[in-house]
Amino acid sequence: MMNNSGASNGDSNVYEKQVEGHDHCENGDGSDNGVTLGIDGGTTSTVCVCIPFFPSSKTLPNPLPILGRAVSGCSNHNSVGETAARDTLEEVMAEALSKSGSDWSAVRAVCLGVSGVNHPTDQERILNWLREIFPGHVKLYVQNDAVAALSSGTMGKLHGCVLIAGTGCISYGFAEDGREARASGAGPVLGDWGSGYGIAAKALTAVIRAHDGRGPRTMLTNKILKALGLSSPDELIGWTYADPSWARIAALVPEVVSCAEACDQVATKILVDAVQDLALSVKAVVQRLGLCGEDGNGSFPVVMVGGVLEANRSWDIGKEVMKYVQDLFPGARPIRPQVEPAVGAALLAWNFLVKESTEKCHS
Repeated sequence: MMNNSGASNGDSNVYEKQVEGHDHCENGDGSDNGVTLGIDGGTTSTVCVCIPFFPSSKTLPNPLPILGRAVSGCSNHNSVGETAARDTLEEVMAEALSKSGSDWSAVRAVCLGVSGVNHPTDQERILNWLREIFPGHVKLYVQNDAVAALSSGTMGKLHGCVLIAGTGCISYGFAEDGREARASGAGPVLGDWGSGYGIAAKALTAVIRAHDGRGPRTMLTNKILKALGLSSPDELIGWTYADPSWARIAALVPEVVSCAEACDQVATKILVDAVQDLALSVKAVVQRLGLCGEDGNGSFPVVMVGGVLEANRSWDIGKEVMKYVQDLFPGARPIRPQVEPAVGAALLAWNFLVKESTEKCHS
């Protein structure tokens, strides 16, 4: 998991991001002005951070103070059901507030970036639930988790494209005029083959096909069986369907990468196909929003988030994706976020609230 002191590629000094608007009506240093909550709710885990609210600041402090941080399980209602998702979100917010020494009454704004928010009806359902928890003066914002991930790379500014590839995958973008677009993110059944689940599921399929004679032999067989403590590919069937959760399957991605690094052709093809699928998701968003400009060379950020894209192996999926993207769009600038997506969500809530307050002061 990333923290506040990590390195960033692309834009430098993003902490000195100017807050939209000008002088604020209120004064204060943030110490007595309440707190902001940011939540990143993914398929694997849910993270909530609590940061101070700085009503008069034009720049963010560096490092950004994190008053409290909590982690819980999945909060995607499509995966675990609405009741379990709500319980997880409430639990993680309560824990983050407790660790910060604050309580519910100190909250000024909340932004939930949650996977599975794919339609206005999803947003409204979660907002209605939040309204039952927080007083009426608290500003509430619900976004897809991809929006929080984008914000983590741009420090709260909604412009450019984000590519998430972890257990699942999605590409999401915003144009300067506020238009937004997405590609992928519908789950592996509907074609998210660049995701960790998609990569690992293809690998498991390749092992079964090699075993029964439908496919070529592959190093994946011994590698995966050893990782799972199994003795035969026949046992994979029982292992897979005993608990077909996305995160459990996706955890096998490192085995696929290891085999590709050892020049296994089957594993290499799986990763090459994943790279192409992820790059096509970025391409679709960029073209729909015109982020590259009329000449195709315009500059825009591409925020890279998720374990599949982490640059810690010689077979670097994220690097290969960006090669593909930059061949199409030379102005694409890769950014590895300095902060985690939950902090990005908190920054969104803070920016939204400051902007609304500033507009109110000037009206």
